[in-house]
Amino acid sequence: MQVNLIDGLLQDGEKQRAEQVLNACVHCGFCTATCPTYLQGGNELDSPRGRIYLVKEMLERGEATKDTREHLDRCLTCLSCETTCPSGVEYHKLVAIGRHTVERLAPRAKRDKLVRWGLRKLMVTRDLFARLLRVGRLFSWLLPAKMRRVYFVDAQRADTKPHLESAAAPGNSLQKGTVLIVRGCVQPALRPHTDLALSKVLDHSGVPVAESTFASCCGAASFHTSGEEEARDLARANIDGWWNLHQGADGSVLRAIVSTASGCGVHLKDYPHLLQDDDDYREKAIELARLVKDPVELLEEIFSNAPPALSSSIGEQRLAFHCPCTLQHGQGLNHRVERLLRRLGITLPTIADSHLCCGSAGTYSVLQPAMSERLREEKLAHLLATDPDTVITANIGCQLHLQGGTEKPVRHWLEIVADALQPPASVEHADELHK
Repeated sequence: MQVNLIDGLLQDGEKQRAEQVLNACVHCGFCTATCPTYLQGGNELDSPRGRIYLVKEMLERGEATKDTREHLDRCLTCLSCETTCPSGVEYHKLVAIGRHTVERLAPRAKRDKLVRWGLRKLMVTRDLFARLLRVGRLFSWLLPAKMRRVYFVDAQRADTKPHLESAAAPGNSLQKGTVLIVRGCVQPALRPHTDLALSKVLDHSGVPVAESTFASCCGAASFHTSGEEEARDLARANIDGWWNLHQGADGSVLRAIVSTASGCGVHLKDYPHLLQDDDDYREKAIELARLVKDPVELLEEIFSNAPPALSSSIGEQRLAFHCPCTLQHGQGLNHRVERLLRRLGITLPTIADSHLCCGSAGTYSVLQPAMSERLREEKLAHLLATDPDTVITANIGCQLHLQGGTEKPVRHWLEIVADALQPPASVEHADELHK
């Protein structure tokens, strides 16, 4: 398309990236067939193609309206459109620029700004979130069953935190080949056994594990709630810590940097894009992003020669897997978890419309509740049609969101594998130390 962006609205790097994305779009409309928000209402402005037009118009005129902002807000950033697009349009780069720009051209009301600020601070201040959750458990019996399932599923279980070696301890030196597990902002308080499950699986395979505590959050929550600079600061804090660990006296130390939340994982892999205009961090971000792996990538590598022995009863479980958008579209790892679980003796049914978003999308379920709930209803209808005992997924946001809509347990797939392990005696002893 012909693009004539005005000068002075964007920084040079942003302007160049916006032009590249806009020039790549050929208006074919393939994206509309896989866009969850467009499929709900058929509004062209709630499709990727429509939002591209809105951003183009804004960047060419230097003007934006409340409607422009609302259509950009309504985007889930699920990236299903990027998977579908035959032209390789990197839509997420343009929508990030559009959201950042519309904040200046069409400022939000004070209440809206306050809600977003509050969400950011609550999610990235891990200790505050955990303290508030502990207080909430005292009154959980007063809350609706849906909220208890999501936030207070098992008070004793949730209060038990994984005991991993801290990579931030003074004077700490890690073994070569260590896998660094990045703790999320809300997962340690709400579903701490997800990280413990990965630790248990890695222990079983003899892989050294440590916990990253350099920043309280990967920065994704801030980036998607109008806090782009805060997101960059959190990324820099993580990079500083990881860089010092990785460049040990005896050479490179880390085997991989892993988050058990695919939403965090896709953001960690995107650090080079987030910091591409930062001369001090650009190259470090590129090098460290190469170490970032989703658990399925890491376990495929570890299990390539010797898959672990699992309990024979694991094949009797009826499971339904929801593949998060951040895993299948953001990281391009669709069907990888299913293939790995199949190798381990777990059969999973095919889920209809598995490419569509469940409606969680980080803070989207809070900021866009009506659309989010409609998408959840459709997703659960497809998942529960297979009559599972348990729904499994790969992202804390999807896990909590889906759990709010069903009484069936929703768990991380790593927990299923960890529970079925038949570890040697040495690992059994190590597991007792975790308890």
